[in-house]
Amino acid sequence: MILNVLRAKIHTVRVTEANINYRGSITIDKDLLDASGIREYEVVHVNNATNGNRIITYVIAGEAGSGDILMNGAAALKCNVGDVIHILAFGDIDEKEMDSFKPKVIHTDENNKLIEE
Repeated sequence: MILNVLRAKIHTVRVTEANINYRGSITIDKDLLDASGIREYEVVHVNNATNGNRIITYVIAGEAGSGDILMNGAAALKCNVGDVIHILAFGDIDEKEMDSFKPKVIHTDENNKLIEE
């Protein structure tokens, strides 16, 4: 059986901009994408820990080292600047791989900079 599982998570980042006039998506600092394994244009789930909103959108790579987390288009209606969010990417694996599988989870500081663990 094939299972859909969490494969990558950017845990606890803060929204730095919300722009309703953009076409859509979430822009994420490229350093965070590289560290998490989340790819540009990949579909992600965004869980807003501040207000409980959840959305599904796609990723645009932002400037590396910027700390940028930008909610674009309709997604900007679900988040405000300063909101704490979690970004999750899912993938399919064979259930036989579950015992050895671990998702990649990264953590950031209050400026959306990667914390080495």
